[in-house]
Amino acid sequence: MAKQFSELRERLLRAGVAPRHVRRYLGELTDHLADLRAEERQAGRSRAEAEAAAMLRLGGVDELAQAMIGQREFQSWSVRAPWAAFGVAPLLVLAVAWYVALFILWSGWNVFLPGSDTPFVRLQGVAILFFGVGRSIFFGAPILVGWGVGLMAARQRLRAVWPVVSLVLIALIGGASRVHVRRAPVADGLGYIGMNFNLGPGSLWGVPAGLVHALVILLLAAVPYAVWRVQRAYLVRA
Repeated sequence: MAKQFSELRERLLRAGVAPRHVRRYLGELTDHLADLRAEERQAGRSRAEAEAAAMLRLGGVDELAQAMIGQREFQSWSVRAPWAAFGVAPLLVLAVAWYVALFILWSGWNVFLPGSDTPFVRLQGVAILFFGVGRSIFFGAPILVGWGVGLMAARQRLRAVWPVVSLVLIALIGGASRVHVRRAPVADGLGYIGMNFNLGPGSLWGVPAGLVHALVILLLAAVPYAVWRVQRAYLVRA
């Protein structure tokens, strides 16, 4: 990609244009530039002269950028509705992941441990793998959702405010999440599994255990975004 197009790409992303529109626009410009270059070559110019003339006819970075920036329909949802992109959407994804994890726990309880009052007992055989999948989803979901938030923010060159708010919210909810179970009082009744949110009980070094858990989630979930911010700061200084 020509240096001019690289600069244009960064300009569009920083202005909030959705990456898919940026890719499409740059693809169209690349094709148009190739046509202009071919026309200049047919006119008898050298390769260097044809390249320069084609770029001049195509337009400058400012002109090409404004053609996209001025149209709201090309802006990403993270710019048009950051509260939805970094608040509602991540929490919905987290809720779906937790629903899957709890369903695995509930079904495993009733299949592998039908006579047990709780699924939180010593397991054997295939049950270890089955319950392990659900446990991995439950504890890994906040971290993976946080990675998604960080990657989206990096991909769209967003400032830190909304991504940080989203990561902190995800970490607090993840740290406060608690699973509770009970067996139905009737004979052979199905087990009931639910969730509540509480930063306690228990403490570690005088700090609520849920808050410590939330801090661990935040540190792990923020890794991709933190790495991108450090790389970006280094490139700017360079």
